[in-house]
Amino acid sequence: MGKFNTSLVVGLTFVATLGGLLFGWDTAVISGAVSSIDAYFIDPLGLAETARSSLSGWTISSALVGCIIGAMVAGWISTALGRKGGLIIAALLFLLGSIGSAVPELGFGPIGQMGPDALRQFIFYRILGGVGVGIASMLSPLYIAEISPSAIRGRLISFNQLAIVGGILIVYFVNWYIASGGDDAWLKATGWRWMLASEAIPATVFLALLMFVPDTPRWLVLRGRNEEALTQLKRVTNEADARSILADIERTLVVRKAKLFSFGTTVVVVGILMSVFQQFVGINAVLYYAPLMFKNMGSSTDTALLQTIVVGGANLAFTLVAIVTVDRWGRKPLLVVGALIMAVAMIALGCLFNARVVGLGALIAVVVYIAGFALSWGPVCWVLLAEMFPNSIKGKGLGLAVAAQWLANLVVSGSFKVLDGNSTLNAMFNHGFAYWIYGGMSVLAALFVIRYVPETKGRSLEAIQDLWGKAAPVGAAPAANHGT
Repeated sequence: MGKFNTSLVVGLTFVATLGGLLFGWDTAVISGAVSSIDAYFIDPLGLAETARSSLSGWTISSALVGCIIGAMVAGWISTALGRKGGLIIAALLFLLGSIGSAVPELGFGPIGQMGPDALRQFIFYRILGGVGVGIASMLSPLYIAEISPSAIRGRLISFNQLAIVGGILIVYFVNWYIASGGDDAWLKATGWRWMLASEAIPATVFLALLMFVPDTPRWLVLRGRNEEALTQLKRVTNEADARSILADIERTLVVRKAKLFSFGTTVVVVGILMSVFQQFVGINAVLYYAPLMFKNMGSSTDTALLQTIVVGGANLAFTLVAIVTVDRWGRKPLLVVGALIMAVAMIALGCLFNARVVGLGALIAVVVYIAGFALSWGPVCWVLLAEMFPNSIKGKGLGLAVAAQWLANLVVSGSFKVLDGNSTLNAMFNHGFAYWIYGGMSVLAALFVIRYVPETKGRSLEAIQDLWGKAAPVGAAPAANHGT
């Protein structure tokens, strides 16, 4: 491909990555408000310990149900309303979920006085925000993939993962700043509301900026708006390349709406398993329960929180490594190397717990694991998912894969406390068993990539379609390896 308009592509990517930032923000903001939410909604009910823990867990994790729903409907939304239209819906859901969860009593009773009577509304708004996360988790990388030149596409999609990690880190500091504004009583009465409402600021910015971005050329062709697609392509590259790219898009969209398995089962199964392995390596068990993990190592609460910040810093730093390397080294090498690094780190961590040697070595193992994930399966999985599905089934295929990812997230995050809190397993392995499972899954993930995942570096999205063995329509020209 010839020269392309870097500033325009980067600008559009920045807007799309705000969806990733809100993904991270919404996921992590609840962490600073857990004790306050329990005090306001749960404790006044006077439940028995098991019932209290179950209700508290459901209240905090309910957003994950919304994430699964959002991912399941995102494919339909992206096809019917466009990639831009879907992101606008996500931004609105982020905004409504943020404000609604901050003041769930609004319209139902006096704010600050309803307590448990507002719990249903609170959970509803958390699920609503989760639907926004599910939609954005699919559409932000998809939008970036469809507007990016192939030479830098992997790098630009990786910025979405950087935005997710950045959103998590930013909201940790926002929560800390809000919590420092008063005592514990103020935090439980008012401070938690400001934490949850804080998401409304980036959500409003995201919504406003989306008004000024175009939809992607591939969706415009999908809707028969070829001249508009050509206009958008000419804004990114020269006219000759724009026309050639448009011809490739038109070739792959001779059938504009195809059945999910029109290109065989392999592409769909590989996409789903990529998503499942990204979660089964244990990343969200480590991220969600890092303070608990460090306490199991013998750290005090303050030290555990400090160690968690170290983990977050490693996540951010090695995501930058992925951004620099993904278009140079390729997708497969990063995924394989990262999986093997995670396998070694998790097996070592399990052995350290089992041997009751959980000092600096255990912290190093956790940081090495996070580094392995951040330079590989964190960003690169999203790169491949956004690239791999043929144009005519992209919405359906990507939506299914992302829904599977959120479901796997729910399984892993829900099962960790069961595994880690099992007295029989702990008597035998001293909290080490779960980490051995994640290490074994990392080995399987590496073998899966080696055997089944194609390399997509440097290929146009239309050329990637041909990797799955579906012949072009009779009379169509072969895909050129150029363009966005």
